[in-house]
Amino acid sequence: MNVVEQELTAPWEGMVAAPEHGGDVGVLVLAGSSGRIERERARLLARHGMTALAIRWFGGPGQPPGICEIPLETFTTAVTRLRARRATRIGILGTSKGAEAALLTAVHDPRVNAVVALSPPSHVWCNVGPGHDGADHPYRSSWTWRGRPLPFVPMDDSWTPSEPDAGPTAIRPWYELSERTHAHRLPAAAIPVERTRADLLLVAGGADAMWPSLPYAEQLALRHRASGGVPRLITAPDAGHRVRLPGEAPAPASPRYRYGGTPEADALLGGAAWSRILAVLRGGN
Repeated sequence: MNVVEQELTAPWEGMVAAPEHGGDVGVLVLAGSSGRIERERARLLARHGMTALAIRWFGGPGQPPGICEIPLETFTTAVTRLRARRATRIGILGTSKGAEAALLTAVHDPRVNAVVALSPPSHVWCNVGPGHDGADHPYRSSWTWRGRPLPFVPMDDSWTPSEPDAGPTAIRPWYELSERTHAHRLPAAAIPVERTRADLLLVAGGADAMWPSLPYAEQLALRHRASGGVPRLITAPDAGHRVRLPGEAPAPASPRYRYGGTPEADALLGGAAWSRILAVLRGGN
């Protein structure tokens, strides 16, 4: 299928990849804390008949340099832009912090019909990096809605890596400690997926070393199911945080963080989920 691309400069940096003759399905594509524009993933979706909009949602001109009090209106504006391209079904595909944004956008915007959340959290977490003021402490919410910060879980900064000089660090234990320390804040910070009617597909690896995305995905599925939803959960015990979809290049190794899994396991999980991802975005089973 021929794909047409368009570079965007306002209201955010990004790109649109779409079939030459358009399509009924529009997908907002969100990266995690890397801050990159997911061009490769947008092109992949466009080759399957969808209009894909990939944006930089922090770290760009006029944006906070970190994931700190990002307005969810950033993403509802992107939904509006997809609808202006005559998309009649709207999906959001997000990974990690991008999955957090995707889930919250679906809760607040009924125009979102489907969410594909790769390695998601089940709660709103604190900022990752600084806000507009250049400060990253004290901790603040990652998100706002209508100008108000969402309730969040802060990190427990008493945590230290078990082997601080042993190379890249697995920070999953930091998140697990922070949940225990701030257990009283979890109910208010829970992502209320029971409030959305969007179709929900969750993809998570059991060997995720960044945060416990599989238990998080299971929590989301329980909450969505309790409200009458029919969530889909696809997992693999040996996959890590960076799920790769068919045709995507392996993610480069990080000198700072351990993500868990292996490139092979991460790709196998993405491959196992791929047909379901396409079906959920298109509105099928």
